[in-house]
Amino acid sequence: MDIDISTEPEPSSGISTRNSDDATVLTLWGEVDAALREAASDAMAALAVRGTVRPIVLDVRDVTFIDSSGIAFILQVYMLGQETGTPVRLRDPSDAVSEVLEMVGMGGRIPVDASEPTGRVG
Repeated sequence: MDIDISTEPEPSSGISTRNSDDATVLTLWGEVDAALREAASDAMAALAVRGTVRPIVLDVRDVTFIDSSGIAFILQVYMLGQETGTPVRLRDPSDAVSEVLEMVGMGGRIPVDASEPTGRVG
């Protein structure tokens, strides 16, 4: 059973959460910055109450810009995974995400999955 929890401050950017039997997929798209703080909080709350250690996939292929608050969100999800023994993976990170992760010394530390069809609707 899939469950969607989406919060979009504007149509061109957002964070959505989709739970399936195989994984929890967080899809980030557009400009991931402080404007998405509420959506990031909602996504973290959904992760905290999900009651499972099934993998978390951060689908970041459609991120066009990411600032420190967006990277902080990715790192919080990664740290949650480390603390709970939950695998966390990036799905096909965009250049914007890869470059900033490299700048903060996290390049290559979060495992990367190859592309799959996007989970975002709209």
